[in-house]
Amino acid sequence: MTISANDQRKKLVIAGANSYLGRAVAQHFIDQAWTVVSLVRRSGTAPAKTQEVLWDGQSLGAWTESLAGAHVLLNLAGRSVNCRYSKKNRQEMLRSRVESTRILGEAIGALKDPPQLWLNSSTATIYRDAYDRAQDEFQGELGKGFSVEIAKAWEQELAKAPTAERVRKVALRTAMVFGPGRGGVGEAFGQIVKQRLGGAAGSGEQYVSWIHLQDFLRALQFIIEHDELEGAVNLAAPDPRPNREFMRILRQRMQVGLGLPAPEWLLELGAIFKRTETELLLKSRRVWPARLLQAGFKFQYETWSSVPLEA
Repeated sequence: MTISANDQRKKLVIAGANSYLGRAVAQHFIDQAWTVVSLVRRSGTAPAKTQEVLWDGQSLGAWTESLAGAHVLLNLAGRSVNCRYSKKNRQEMLRSRVESTRILGEAIGALKDPPQLWLNSSTATIYRDAYDRAQDEFQGELGKGFSVEIAKAWEQELAKAPTAERVRKVALRTAMVFGPGRGGVGEAFGQIVKQRLGGAAGSGEQYVSWIHLQDFLRALQFIIEHDELEGAVNLAAPDPRPNREFMRILRQRMQVGLGLPAPEWLLELGAIFKRTETELLLKSRRVWPARLLQAGFKFQYETWSSVPLEA
């Protein structure tokens, strides 16, 4: 059943609500008079104006009652990938995503009035290293490697969750989300450019897929209102750019003339120092939002050069 914008019983439950995206989603739907429930692991961390409910992301409990009668469940839970891929961190990245999805599925499956729509995070990284052509939901080819295997396991857990047929499931294959405010990828890229380090990363030929925060939020709303959309949906602007060009445009818009390039060996050294991985910069993500476009979604920020400076 399509969720109407005029429905007066609109309720959204967000797992992982204290993340950058979680806070933005909460405010977006609060502004539209939705009731927003935040599932968080620590008391006092839920976004303002939301109903805070504690959960551990791995076992059933009283929190399951918050799902009853909800229109939408959005699962954003998962350990940040911005870290070194040590054995411990790899296990936690996989566990936090798969277990949270598994336990949400169990909770939904036990409810008489489950959420009508389950939006579950995934990632555009699930596709192969793509230079030759864009990867869409129809002809895109899944890749190999640790990050891809996490994404596959994540989506498989969503697909096999024992929910009723009336629960629509969508795996959000999301690209990097650029938006204002602290904690987002836009802040990180802006700091790099301001430090005059915003040149090409590695060869500079690898593609960067992205989406503006406002279009990410609008896309969620669009998916909610279009019940023909289920399964995997790419959340990425239809303008993937090679890293060299992507950074050049960002420097121009920030009026920073110099951007020192960084060869792979230097990126590897910097990644060790910053406790992160070069995959975040060097993998070629050339993703195309075919299903959104076919369904009639209109991007507010369709090209990288149109994105506001504060993003």
